[in-house]
Amino acid sequence: MNPADLSASLLAAVSTVLERRGATQSVTLGDVVLERPRNRDHGDWASNIAMKLAKPLGTNPRELATEIAEALSAVDGVSKVDVAGPGFINITLDAAAAGALAKTIVEAGASYGEGDLYAGVPINLEFVSANPTGPIHIGGVRWAAVGDSLARIFQSQGGVVTREYYFNDHGAQIDRFARSLVAAFHGEPAPEDGYAGQYILDITARIINDYPGDLTKLPADELQEVFRSVGVELMFGDIKASLHNFGVDFDVYFHENEVHESGAVDRAVARLRELGHIFEEDGATWLRTTTFGDDRDRVVIKSDGEGAYISGDLAYYLNKRERGFERNFIMLGADHHGYLKRLMAMTEAFGDKPYYNLEILIGQMVNLLRDGEPLRMSKRAGTVVSLEDLVEAVGVDAGRYALVRSSIDSTIDIDLDLWSRKTSDNPVFYVQYGHARTHQVARNAAASGVTRDVFDASLLTHETESILLGILAEFPRIVRQAAELREPHRVARYVEEVAGAYHRWYDNCRVTPLGEEPVGDVHRTRLWLNDATGQVLRNGLGLLGVSAPERM
Repeated sequence: MNPADLSASLLAAVSTVLERRGATQSVTLGDVVLERPRNRDHGDWASNIAMKLAKPLGTNPRELATEIAEALSAVDGVSKVDVAGPGFINITLDAAAAGALAKTIVEAGASYGEGDLYAGVPINLEFVSANPTGPIHIGGVRWAAVGDSLARIFQSQGGVVTREYYFNDHGAQIDRFARSLVAAFHGEPAPEDGYAGQYILDITARIINDYPGDLTKLPADELQEVFRSVGVELMFGDIKASLHNFGVDFDVYFHENEVHESGAVDRAVARLRELGHIFEEDGATWLRTTTFGDDRDRVVIKSDGEGAYISGDLAYYLNKRERGFERNFIMLGADHHGYLKRLMAMTEAFGDKPYYNLEILIGQMVNLLRDGEPLRMSKRAGTVVSLEDLVEAVGVDAGRYALVRSSIDSTIDIDLDLWSRKTSDNPVFYVQYGHARTHQVARNAAASGVTRDVFDASLLTHETESILLGILAEFPRIVRQAAELREPHRVARYVEEVAGAYHRWYDNCRVTPLGEEPVGDVHRTRLWLNDATGQVLRNGLGLLGVSAPERM
């Protein structure tokens, strides 16, 4: 019996009890939450549904739990139902019902773990969006790993996801980048407010090599424009290539210039004016964001006619909504926390719902450590540690896994010595080795004549089998929870738990016969469990964008 079937049976039992009591309380499948008890002696599953319903029904939760337990006990596959504490319902399945999950997983294949939380919902997920003025620094790399994993998780829940990169090709930073390239062209040091590093020299050399004419004969303003336009194009090409090699690609590259040159800002201001939230003061155009909880109103168009920073945000958000995106997520670094109030106020000013139509995810810093000391400099970038530095040190799989394994709310230290090891204390190696081991077991089984032509779930009775099956059953809930809470790290921690339970099962239960022992149904059935574990590890790693090798 899989968790979905058990939830349906529990809902039916609850409905029976409520009907018997003459209650008008409405209960849906979403109200029926099953969890794995920490103490396995308490059964396979637990539910607090009686405690949730008792107060609105005006009844004792333990009495209600006892009635529900009695109704649930009659369900096929349920071995025992106990009531504990103030009204927890602890459910134990019989071996056959619990073991049936192994076959279910194998038959579901890559779809095991998928759900319908965001079925058909158009989702725009904007992440990384690093300025094209240098290689992606390690903070942006964290967003690449987390953002791509979150996109995969949303898609597994039915979301129609567009990965979007906001390409900042407008403003003072681009001008400083161009001046840095011009300085390198003249053999001069970078401007005080400019950019330095080997990549500046490399891009300058590429522009010189590719330019069809004599750059030395261009007037200063034309020279600046050549290095600005060509330099940005080359730098952004390098960024795209780095991300692609890291397993991250985008569906849309949205140019900031577009919102300023297409009249999008004027349209956004006009819309907000119609809604009554725009006013004029001191020659400037303002958005009254204090109406919606901001600490002060915001200038949209300055008195000199130039758009303030928020003008681009207004136009870009409206553009996303006009493109049909119901849910919009933007991932920002810790230094952007001050933007949250104004962006939520902007959302509400447009008549939308903050934290639904727009949600901001704030991530903390990343430190790379070697020999216990933080890395401060990059050979290529000059001033920051970059994506290339991480990949060169530990590889793509370990880099992605290390970045997505912790909550984005926490600063993380990545020990490059640990993550480059091929040992079980390296978490990604531990999980990938577990997956490779399932394939090795399957190869050995085939060589010994063990096939999946028989499945008898009642034979999966060893304690390690019960534990492993219970953990495998959790996968759909874990993925849904990761989507709901925007926390891909839950999937990473989960596959580590799966790998640990599998390794312990491997040490205790054989799939291939020992010595002259004949092949039996228990071996054939255990092969299903072995392959089910491999499928769950593969599905979980896939959600993280990490490979699942068959040999190691």
